[in-house]
Amino acid sequence: MAYNNIRVETEGGLATITISRPKALNALNAETITELEQAYTELEHDDMTRVVIITGDGDKAFVAGADISELKKADMFAARQISERGHKVFSQIETSDLISIAAVNGFALGGGCELAMACDIRYAADTAKLGQPEVSLGIIPGYGGTQRLPRLVGRGKALELLLSGNMVSGEEAMSIGLVDAVFPAAELMPKAKKLGGKILSKGPLATVAVKSCVRQGLDSSLTAGCALEISEFSAICASEDKNEGMTAFLEKRSPDFTGK
Repeated sequence: MAYNNIRVETEGGLATITISRPKALNALNAETITELEQAYTELEHDDMTRVVIITGDGDKAFVAGADISELKKADMFAARQISERGHKVFSQIETSDLISIAAVNGFALGGGCELAMACDIRYAADTAKLGQPEVSLGIIPGYGGTQRLPRLVGRGKALELLLSGNMVSGEEAMSIGLVDAVFPAAELMPKAKKLGGKILSKGPLATVAVKSCVRQGLDSSLTAGCALEISEFSAICASEDKNEGMTAFLEKRSPDFTGK
């Protein structure tokens, strides 16, 4: 499918979605959000794809935020539609069976930071800047920033960033738990692809189950989360992949997983 504001490339089970509005620092307008949803849905229906890297075009921005020219025109009702739309798409990324890696190659502000936080894993370039500066515009985050940021960095640090609008560097973002690793800019995509390839070498049913257990467990009690793990562990032990993985281990060879 042809898109105006994103590029989608696939290589084996690894897909890369590049937000491409370089003149607007890859800002998220309504069309881009729609295209992101369409691309993700298409990849979810592709039996080959298991891992998705999301990044930005160029070396300046991952996604510099929402499109302010669109937001400025929005009244309360239009703003609600914009926020609901963004939440829907970011929730799709967060809850999808696809494993998502954000490769934050530059500014990830506002909606860009929120997009990165919706991904499962966040790698950043040493040139990256992340933040939620919405209060500087007289508004608040609308795509999940007030909810995902505290879950990642804690209440106090989240409030500091949300209330001040301050940006943090990639290194500081890693120190507070907002990103998981920082690399020189030239190494960012190779490192993200290397991680994606390693995930692809693991059992497909297992990687999906791990993501589900972690995501649902964090939103429930420890007791409920452990019960979910017991259920997933029991179910996966009836799979062909379990037999193949353990046989391969005992035979000292690489497993040939089928996702069954």
